[in-house]
Amino acid sequence: MPAVVYAFLSTLGALFRSQLSLRVENGALRHQLAVYQRTVKRPRIRPEDRVCGPGCRVAGQGGGNCWSSFSRRPLSRGKRKRFRDHWARVSKAGKSGRPSMSEEIRELIRKISGANPLWGTPRIVGELRKLGIKVAKSTVDKYRVRSRKPPSPTWKRSCRIMSKTLCRLIS
Repeated sequence: MPAVVYAFLSTLGALFRSQLSLRVENGALRHQLAVYQRTVKRPRIRPEDRVCGPGCRVAGQGGGNCWSSFSRRPLSRGKRKRFRDHWARVSKAGKSGRPSMSEEIRELIRKISGANPLWGTPRIVGELRKLGIKVAKSTVDKYRVRSRKPPSPTWKRSCRIMSKTLCRLIS
């Protein structure tokens, strides 16, 4: 319904516009149609096609949207290039990657985790914080000493023990 009302109002507005602005808009729309017909999927806008865009904006009320159905990509290529160049400059300025961890802190993490095999990563992070060392959980997890066998039985082992116990009770 809003499209019908818009079409009616634009037709009514066209009655009061000058002949020149109607001709300019008509020419711009014909040019846009020609661009669509020469390409199938995505219309390629050439430099001569861009000259027509400001012309329809100058024409007046109806000509402001004559390029609205075109893809914005060709028109914003310069903005994308400036954005890419800016961030390339910014990223070259500093050192890339994580800051390196000192060997002393790595040894301390290994020592704490080796002495306390039941402590998890969050607890080791907390203990290091108490000492004034700020370390991420992932860093502690990376350098932590892992025990060979789990401190408690696995789920499969627990089920096996339960089934043996039940069998003894039944028989």
